[in-house]
Amino acid sequence: MTRAATQNMTLVPGGTFWMGSEDFYPEERPVHQVTVDGFWMDTHPVTVAEFRRFVKDTGYVTTAEVAPDPADYPGADPSLLVPGSLVFTPPPGPVPLDDYTRWWSFVPGADWRHPEGPGSTVGGRERHPVTHVSWFDARAYAEWAGKELPTEAEWEFAARGGLDRTAFTWGDEHEPKGRPGGNVWQGEFPWQNLETDGFAGTSPVGHFRPNGYGLHDMAGNVWEWTADYFTANHASSGKNVAPASSCCIPTNPRVDKAEHDPREPYPRRVIKGGSHLCAPNYCLRYRPAARQGDTEETATCHIGFRCIIRP
Repeated sequence: MTRAATQNMTLVPGGTFWMGSEDFYPEERPVHQVTVDGFWMDTHPVTVAEFRRFVKDTGYVTTAEVAPDPADYPGADPSLLVPGSLVFTPPPGPVPLDDYTRWWSFVPGADWRHPEGPGSTVGGRERHPVTHVSWFDARAYAEWAGKELPTEAEWEFAARGGLDRTAFTWGDEHEPKGRPGGNVWQGEFPWQNLETDGFAGTSPVGHFRPNGYGLHDMAGNVWEWTADYFTANHASSGKNVAPASSCCIPTNPRVDKAEHDPREPYPRRVIKGGSHLCAPNYCLRYRPAARQGDTEETATCHIGFRCIIRP
């Protein structure tokens, strides 16, 4: 492993840890022990500048820049089958939290270069995480860089930074010393953003303190794609959790078989870490154990990624 190959990466030691949580959302259960081997991980999410170099070198076109195939979305409104991505717009006041269309909208022309849609740019945001990237885009970048996307277990182990079974990457206190530990939502989501952390959207990578392994932005800022398919809980895949009668702890588990909903055109992959849109009153998921599933072609203003190298 050359120094050039691991530039801007951090060595994460292997070890055994308790994965998941019983204290928050059902999909994080059951808590179970997992062992992972050591690996190198990007010290921060892939930035706009880094992704730009990839596109310049390869001519790559992201998912959001290509019109969806009508065959994948039978019955869809033709006006929505154009290049674009999902953009967050805060409503003017409180709204029901069971209707995400109050704050999410598909914006034609929104992509990694135009994060708020046509007319917007990433000028001045070169050090911010790249957004509006699908799982396919993240995988393509990783392959170009000679890297891979982490498994869910690898990502969670790295996020914990050696603090086993704590709620957050920095411990159990929600806001250590009264200050946000990462770029997350302060106030009542989705309408009142107090910006106590100084940011309404993404923030430059490395702005907040790193975790115990020296990794930045493992909580908040942007969600991050992983290699694993999403399952309803850790036990449902049969790959992640050893039976109670087993004497063995799973080593380097990965979920490589999709639980595909036929109503969706693509299977779901696990995203981790939460984002600047996560809030205690709606999405308390800026925690190592937290997990969600998004379909592989999904691109939004709050999803990015980072890569790893396995020795």
